[in-house]
Amino acid sequence: MKTALRSVAARSPPISSPKSTNYFHRCRRHSIANRTFVSLRRAAAVSFLLVPSNYSSWCQAFPSQQQSHRTFFSFGMSTHVTERDGSGTITVSPKNEADQNGLIVICHGLGDTGEGFADVAEQFASQMPHLKFVLPTAPTQPVTMNMGMPMPSWYDIVGLDERSNENCKGIEQSQDRIKAILQKEHEETGLPYSRMLLAGFSQGGALSLFTGLQLEEQLAGIIVWSGYLPAASKLQLKQPNTKIWHGHGTQDPLVQYAMAEKTKYMLLEKGLKDYDLHSYPIPHTVSPAELREAMQFLLSVLPPDESFKVQLKDPSSMSIKELKGAIRKAGLGNKAVGLMEKAEFVKLLQDHRAGKL
Repeated sequence: MKTALRSVAARSPPISSPKSTNYFHRCRRHSIANRTFVSLRRAAAVSFLLVPSNYSSWCQAFPSQQQSHRTFFSFGMSTHVTERDGSGTITVSPKNEADQNGLIVICHGLGDTGEGFADVAEQFASQMPHLKFVLPTAPTQPVTMNMGMPMPSWYDIVGLDERSNENCKGIEQSQDRIKAILQKEHEETGLPYSRMLLAGFSQGGALSLFTGLQLEEQLAGIIVWSGYLPAASKLQLKQPNTKIWHGHGTQDPLVQYAMAEKTKYMLLEKGLKDYDLHSYPIPHTVSPAELREAMQFLLSVLPPDESFKVQLKDPSSMSIKELKGAIRKAGLGNKAVGLMEKAEFVKLLQDHRAGKL
């Protein structure tokens, strides 16, 4: 069994422009002079592995983590299946749909895609077989603070000072998109919002706060990694009892730790009841220890709940395409070989759900 994941940076799409390549190379060095956002995939390509293949280099880059680093998870995922669609959205869901009783939506950082957190979602899933994970990808658009370069971004960023941070063009559109994901899950499965959670890194964490605290329904919680509160003057706090878990690096030169403290202060001033801020001696990245503690928070607000069962669509009302997708997700592909008629696919899925296979 493999106990290490390849670097998420290795899956980064090629950047053809030399200017772009140099730009991201500077970002990966966490240059304080280059005050711009980076994505988790590019800023934390090393600290994020289960067992880093270049462990010695990792320790040199982050010496404060050398003693505390331990394997995040050391086994593979067998309870879930990972699917990718044409929009860049990744879904990690239980093979047996009836096992699901919770949803996590993870929003990536600026310049990244849903792939940036796919490994984390899969490893979380191996510990939490009752949860489904959805990782959308932001639209590509010019970002003012990054010299107008087009990149995946949930909204435009002019700057990180208080005045510039109020100008977040496009944030409402991204907010609507995340709300649509939650609503779709609720309508299709009957999952209550109290069994859903938003999470995100950097700009994705900011979007999670902006969206989750303004919903008409209360979520189980919100996880923020290295994020902040955007467009604070626009935020109308509707869910003051939502639990927030925020992990942030004290050595972060991009979204400084002071911004995390200010975010907590502003939201408490607005009436939020529970904001749990955790500090780590790391730069703009996520450490294994931080991920472990975030998982503990997840389990505390979204424990397995056998009393809730998702409302599964009747196989007889599914299209052939839907049937094949459900059969593939359930790992029944070998049993479907040779089947031709819709009734045969329906019976196979029905038998699986009834535990007859």
